[in-house]
Amino acid sequence: MTENSTAHVEPPDRPIVVAVDGSASSYHAAAWAAADAALHRSRLHIVTSVAVPPGFGLGATLTESDIEWLRKDGERVLTEAARVARTTATGEALAISTESTLEPIIPDLLARSEHARMLVVGSRGLGAYRRELLGSVSTAMTRHAHCPVAVVRSTSATDAFSAGKPVLVGVDGTDNSVPAIEVAFEEAARRKVGLIALHAWSDSSGIDLVPGWDAVGEREDALLAENLAGFGERYPEVPVRRVLVRDRPVRSLVDQSDEAQLLVVGSHGRGGFTGMLLGSTSAALLHTSECPVIVVRQS
Repeated sequence: MTENSTAHVEPPDRPIVVAVDGSASSYHAAAWAAADAALHRSRLHIVTSVAVPPGFGLGATLTESDIEWLRKDGERVLTEAARVARTTATGEALAISTESTLEPIIPDLLARSEHARMLVVGSRGLGAYRRELLGSVSTAMTRHAHCPVAVVRSTSATDAFSAGKPVLVGVDGTDNSVPAIEVAFEEAARRKVGLIALHAWSDSSGIDLVPGWDAVGEREDALLAENLAGFGERYPEVPVRRVLVRDRPVRSLVDQSDEAQLLVVGSHGRGGFTGMLLGSTSAALLHTSECPVIVVRQS
């Protein structure tokens, strides 16, 4: 099933793909994806899976009537998601397509990620049949997708107040954060807002009675400046605020995200960002930050 907006726009080759399942979180994701697609002048593709999760127990006994009900329910979800997308991107010439698939959502999205500009998912799902569409899916996508993944939790941050907030990026001092910095600068430029570049240079917090912290801080500040070098020339319209903290990276980013409309991070790190977006750290960031989070894996 495909639905196109009335205004004709030549769709780019790489769409922004958003997964929906009827949950409030997924509709927030659709709204955010629509706004971002309009900014990038990309086609928006909305997908839902009506596949029964493996091991659900009823898969072997589903009747044709059951399958037809699932299809109609999928169409209902897609219709509402498209309405949300059009309402968010009102006045924009945005091409929107929708699709209901019988394929399990995780392998389906991973395959789509090879040709997408970005995947967008909510942080949790709804309902017995689609419980796995969002939630465990966000973890799978941030670990294995071939393109950047945006996870939208409790707000799409598309209102006028949020739209004026800066973009926040986590900088770990390694090559892993370079793609994240690139995405963060581009998002800030398109949104016409500033950028907060945060570098946490210690995995401990509190008062550390260790000599030489000032020297370490100067070294880490130089490392942050080095990581940002060149981007200022490429994006002169984006004002940058550098934030250097001696604290746990995840806590620092979550605290700072209160001031941001979007958080951008790499998929993993080392040093100050050891374990970033892996295991419990991933859950702490993706499910604690109120603003949407983009996870950028290194190519």
